[in-house]
Amino acid sequence: MKSETATPTGEFILRLSATRRGARLARLLAVQQLHDWGVTGAPADSAALVVAELANNAVQHGWVPGRDFEVRMECGGGHVRVELSDARGERRPVPAPEPDEGGYGLLLVAALATAWGVKGRSVGKTVWATVPLTDR
Repeated sequence: MKSETATPTGEFILRLSATRRGARLARLLAVQQLHDWGVTGAPADSAALVVAELANNAVQHGWVPGRDFEVRMECGGGHVRVELSDARGERRPVPAPEPDEGGYGLLLVAALATAWGVKGRSVGKTVWATVPLTDR
């Protein structure tokens, strides 16, 4: 029997081609997974937007010919942890101090997440963000 106050738990991992189509698919599949976990409303919208921004960055700035990017989400403990991994470890994300025509993505991620960061991998990097499951 499911409790009304239960927090959904689970893990979602997916590899996609490092293309604009792959980035769109990452967002669509993340939305479906959030729905399957019972995450709805503003928290689901925030997590989906974080996935979309990080996937777009992975495709634009982390692209290496012949390499995919990976989406990973974990749900539990009152938050969704979103991770996007790509093959370009030397290109670390830096929020633009004063974006003009671009550079808003990481500012948006920072506004929606309680924390975000970058960690290295044996090949490439992982950009992660923790999105709360409650409205702030």
